[in-house]
Amino acid sequence: MLLLNPGPVTLSERVRKSLLQQDLCHREEEFFDLQDEARARLLDVYGLDEQEWAAVLMTGSGTAAVESMIASLVPENGRLLVVENGVYGERIAQIARQYRIDYEVVRHDWMSAPDFHAIVGRLDSAQQRFTHVAIIHHETTTGRLNDLGKLADACVERGVGLLVDAVSSFGAEAIHFAHAGLAAVAATANKCLHGVPGAAFVIARHGAIERATSRTYYLDLARLAKLQAQRNTPFTPSVHAYYALVEGLRELEDQGGWEARHAHYRALADQAAKGLAAIGIAPALSAGHSSVVLRSYRLPANLTYAQLHDGLKAQGFVIYAGQGGLSSEIFRISTMGNIEAADIDRLVESVARLVGKVASAAV
Repeated sequence: MLLLNPGPVTLSERVRKSLLQQDLCHREEEFFDLQDEARARLLDVYGLDEQEWAAVLMTGSGTAAVESMIASLVPENGRLLVVENGVYGERIAQIARQYRIDYEVVRHDWMSAPDFHAIVGRLDSAQQRFTHVAIIHHETTTGRLNDLGKLADACVERGVGLLVDAVSSFGAEAIHFAHAGLAAVAATANKCLHGVPGAAFVIARHGAIERATSRTYYLDLARLAKLQAQRNTPFTPSVHAYYALVEGLRELEDQGGWEARHAHYRALADQAAKGLAAIGIAPALSAGHSSVVLRSYRLPANLTYAQLHDGLKAQGFVIYAGQGGLSSEIFRISTMGNIEAADIDRLVESVARLVGKVASAAV
């Protein structure tokens, strides 16, 4: 089965075989060697200086990393401005509410890009200063790639820390860590890094970690960072997920790094878009506003998502529905994982057969 959903991904044989390595006790030196390699390689993906940045590992999905970042890096007396234009921005607001963090939301229609002027206007008009802004880099709800550059500039000018959910962009899209406005990003192993679910991480500036608060027990970022720097761990990690993460990172390096992965994803995404357009299926967003990781498409006339999903699954493909109110309007195709051009050709052919079958039945 070829997974075209936005994680977990179809594994390469190399990563799958890494799961068969020896069982490790998480208190032995061999595990700490593995943990150290994962942390170092995560920084190497974007050429980060370990004197300025730390990669902090945790066992959980990408949401665990986002929760850790928000709960730990917004101080007790801090205020968070959440930029929401999809499900995952909404999720950050829910996290903030559950931790009783003082927050506000700048809401957008889920098909729209963030309104920079509205965001800056809210930062400047607030009676009580915001300390942080949180935004999704790749909003997987629609496949939109949100622009971080101007917002990061605005954050620097106002002394505000930018917290980025890069769960489905890390390893395939440009992230400008050199920008002084960027305080931290949260991400996961089982998307663009082609690992398995169970290993997530936050990459944060040392200064941000040093100022971290302790709202959460298991996801306490400062404690995790401190112990990992000492070749230690507070809890039992998902050891085999760490094996897969390290192997995925090695494979990423061997294949040319994030830039090469970006180019590969783009070629596949463009191929899918061209093929679907030829059978009358339009993209929900233009390529210029979409990530290379995932793109959303309008459902064909007279074909429900359930019919499309089930028909494609019978042909060996798993796609993804739209979320919330978009569930009856769009479907989504991701190009993450061990996918090649021939796979996309087969996908388009399968969709064409389903569309043709529905058209024939309607005559």
